[in-house]
This record gives sequence, structure tokens and C-alpha cells, in this order.
Amino acid sequence: MTEFIESADLWLSGLIAMIFLTLASGFFSGSETSFFYLSHDEIRTLRVGKPRERLVAILLSNPDRLLTAILFWNLVINLLYFAVSIVITQRLTSENLNIAAGAFGLLSLFGLILFGEVMPKSIAVFARRKVATTVSWPLAAAVRVLDPIIPSLSWVTRLVRRTFWPTIEREPVLRPEDLERAVDAFQLSEEIIKIEQQVLHNILDLSEIKVEEIMRPRGTYETTTGPLQIERMKEIALAGDFILVQDEDRREDANQVFSLQNFTNLNGKTKDFTLDELVYVPWCADLATALTMLRQSYTMVAAVVNEYGETIGVITQEDLLDTILMPQPSRTKRLLRRDPILEIGPGKYHVEGLTTLRHFSARFEIDFQNNNDGQLTVAGMLSEQLDRLPQLGDHVTWQGFDFKVVNVSKVGQYRLLVSRKPAPAEDTDF
Repeated sequence: MTEFIESADLWLSGLIAMIFLTLASGFFSGSETSFFYLSHDEIRTLRVGKPRERLVAILLSNPDRLLTAILFWNLVINLLYFAVSIVITQRLTSENLNIAAGAFGLLSLFGLILFGEVMPKSIAVFARRKVATTVSWPLAAAVRVLDPIIPSLSWVTRLVRRTFWPTIEREPVLRPEDLERAVDAFQLSEEIIKIEQQVLHNILDLSEIKVEEIMRPRGTYETTTGPLQIERMKEIALAGDFILVQDEDRREDANQVFSLQNFTNLNGKTKDFTLDELVYVPWCADLATALTMLRQSYTMVAAVVNEYGETIGVITQEDLLDTILMPQPSRTKRLLRRDPILEIGPGKYHVEGLTTLRHFSARFEIDFQNNNDGQLTVAGMLSEQLDRLPQLGDHVTWQGFDFKVVNVSKVGQYRLLVSRKPAPAEDTDF
């Protein structure tokens, strides 16, 4: 032991370097755990927080870039750490301090594992939000330094994959119809009850239902001009839990959104609200694509645009969750806050024109086949059969039901009286 202490000039400088490298390794290990352990709701909250918190959300907007940088720097630091450890071990061995060299090698290994991996990751799990916001600025600098060589690393990765595994074939895609048949074939009612089966079917239907079928049409939500301030909120009559905001000096569609959930993050030090960038979804996209885009952008609202780039409505995360969890999801029910199909007498119903044909068919147990060229709503079906906009008193039949227009509002909303057509009497030969 005395000889080891007397030989401090051989290992002291290297030990100091290894301590700093261990701290650096712990920094990147803890950063990785804290960032990727954040939940979706926590990340969405950070997007409208303080500058450090917003930087966390910005870094997580490109997780591949962030993870590549963290792993790269951690690998470089670990290589330097063990290189210094090997040099010190060789110096001790050259002075015939073999036992000290062996002990130093083992302690350096366990020290890196304990102080460079286990402890930082454990702390990051329990205080992930605090750790993530604390390390956001230095981590952002480390990521930015690596940006010029990340494309080269990606090119090397593709080259290695194509060189050593050139014939990797993608596994066949399992179609939603196959999964639906598997759900129907599962007969263990004690494990999967009826409502759970319905939820599974709704999840599978996300790849079939189009965005325009459940979107909130233009005019059913609030739009205002920016900047949005607390004083102006008193003048806005809210029809929902979000507001679309457009630039004051430009005559364009809204490009930002403010969610009322952001009120929980106000600190009273600023009069302006932090707005989220609006995500755009084409009208022909399916709900699975829309849900993926909302989750990747950590926002609650997406604007639906038509083939000309015009905003024709919005879709929210609440709408998608309603479509998944409700036995009979209905857009009209969400907008009117009541059932869109009201029974007024035996076999007679009042139906809102905005009701989708899918919901109408599910309510009356009709086999619904979605046609790409067909209409999606009851009002659209009437217009298609009449070849014009419906008027008061118009009458059509569809799938064994009589539809009669009994009310037309000034904004073009229709209410119809629907009754089931009597079944034709069968001829009886005597």
C-alpha cells in the first residue's frame, strides 16, 4: 500500500482524468434516461413552459438525432476512460506493482458502472423532469456539435447494413381484417367482455376511417387573430377547449393553436400565451395517421386541409380517443353535446344532417359499406340523391328508411324526420 501511495506520480493525473470522464459518462447516461423516460403528457406540458423546458421538447422532437448524439459521446467517453485506465495499469505493472495494477483495473471498471451508469440512471428515473430541464442546455450544445457528422454516420450505417445484410426482407404486413377476425374468434368471454371487443374493433378501424369523417367542420370552433393575451380571453366566447390563432398582419388560415390546458402552466409573469404550432393533416388521411402525427408533434389539435390546401376543419386528440373508447362514437354528439338521433315516437326519429352514415348504420344495425366516392353524412346522402342542396319538405329513401327534411337552419344545418319503411307484405297463394 505504501509503495502504491509513493507511486502517485504514475496514476494521480490519470485518476483525476478518469473522475472527470466518469462524471461526463454519468451526465450522458442520466440525460438519456431522463429524456426518454418522460411521458407524452409531460413532454406536451414542457412545450409551453420555460425556455429550458421548451428546449427539452425541441430536442425530443427528433429522438433519433438526440439518441445518436448521446450514444456517440457516451461511447467516446467510455473509450477514453478505459484507455486512461490501461495506461495507468501498464505504468503500475512496469514498476512491479502487479497487485495494485489488478486492483486498480477492477475498481475502475466497477467505478464506471456504479457512478457512470447505475447511479445517474436511478436518479434520472425518479427526478426525470428536473434532470431533463437541468441538462437541456449543455446537452443541446453537445448535439449541435455532432450535427455536421451525423449524416456521415447514417451513411456508414446504411453501407454496413447493405454490405452484410443485403437480402433482409420485410415481414408480411398483417391486415386489419385479419386482426378483426382474430378478435371475433376469441370466445373467452370471461377474459374479454363485449365492450373490450368493441374497443379492439374501434382501434382496428383507425386504419379505415378517414379524417374528414370525424373532423369538426369549419365554423364549429373558435378562431381569432394574434397575439393572444389574457385580457382578450374575456372577449372570446369559447365553444371548446382550444382556440386557433392566425397572424394579425396576414390574411391566411390559422397556423397556431392555444389549448385551455395550458392555463395550468401560467406563472403570472407574462401576458402573452405560449402557442403550439398547428399540425396539418390531409382530408383523405386515416385516423391512425392523424393520431401518429399528433403524438409525434406533442400537440392536441390538427388542422384538416383539402386538396387545395384550404383548412376545412380540425381534429383533436379528444375526438380520436372518443372514436376508440365509445361503443358508438359520434362527431355530432360531441359538437351538439347531445344524442344526434332522438326517438320522438314509435319508429320515428329526429336525426341531425351532420350525423355520419357510419353512426346511423351502427345505431340501426345496418351493414355499412364505405364507398370512396360516396357521401359521409346524412346531409351529404340527401344532396347526392337530390342533386342539389336539401330544402324544407324534401323526401328521400335510403336503406329501408324514409328521410324528410323538417328544419333548415341559416347556417345550412338540417334536421330530418326518419322513419323505418314497413316491410313489404309477402304474397300468399291459396
